Amino acid sequence: MVDTTVDLCGITLDNPVIPASGTFGYGYEFAQLYDINILGTFSFKGTTKEPRFGNPTPRIAECTAGMINSVGLQNPGVEKVIAEELPRLKSCFSKKVMANVGGFSVDEYVYTAQRLDECDCVGWLEINISCPNVHGGGMSFGTSPSAAAQVTEAVKKRVRKPVIIKLSPNVTDIAAIAEACEAAGADGISLINTLLGMRIDLRTRKPVIANRKGGFSGEAIFPIALRMVNDAASRVKIPVIGIGGVASAENVIEMMLAGATAVEVGAANLVDPFACRDIINALPTVMQKYRIQSLKEIIGECVNG
Repeated sequence: MVDTTVDLCGITLDNPVIPASGTFGYGYEFAQLYDINILGTFSFKGTTKEPRFGNPTPRIAECTAGMINSVGLQNPGVEKVIAEELPRLKSCFSKKVMANVGGFSVDEYVYTAQRLDECDCVGWLEINISCPNVHGGGMSFGTSPSAAAQVTEAVKKRVRKPVIIKLSPNVTDIAAIAEACEAAGADGISLINTLLGMRIDLRTRKPVIANRKGGFSGEAIFPIALRMVNDAASRVKIPVIGIGGVASAENVIEMMLAGATAVEVGAANLVDPFACRDIINALPTVMQKYRIQSLKEIIGECVNG
């Protein structure tokens, strides 16, 4: 009998498979299709202090082996999430859930994280630092080690639950950002967020996305994500969650060998709503095929190796 359990910041997961924020809503939509308690956990839709309608449409563009999105953190705001979405979630998901937090200033991150930290069903706070810093010239918090550390330290001072910082890949040295977050007190990091991409409609000769560019995700980015996970895991001691192009049990194991303690599945959920269920069901067979008895034992085998 193989052991699929892992420990993520002090909480044991039945398996390392986590649907990524923005691809799984608040869970209850998928609960109509299968028992989502099979999941390790999931990261619910990115939440900000105030409600956001999001970016103008069109927001989605198809690509070979992936997609581009520019949704723009559309969400009802943290107060409505707490009052309406989380009670519905608790009716179909009995495990701790990961809360994904967005913000456009340090104060916004802190406020939203504090409010979600108070919720019993929340086990981890995943802080998305790919948001633009409105007080810092509009550049993403995640592009600067000092800005990333500033958000991390401010949130850590005001919450009790583990803080996982979600990193942007649109930087020169993602491992340096990871190190800054660790030094500022982060309990874990997750990476990668989407890469910047663009498509042009040949008939109109204009960008497909209304915002011109957006976040590129899907199977095409897996090798890039794997390399960045390995780079970060080689430089920090805190847990790493691997994200980017994961679509199979084999991909999960590859991410863990690269240094990931757990693995988030994103775009695959939008292609096939049963993707995470099928990956979890396949894990024991794939582990046996590669003579793996325990997933915990393979984490980081390729780190510095």
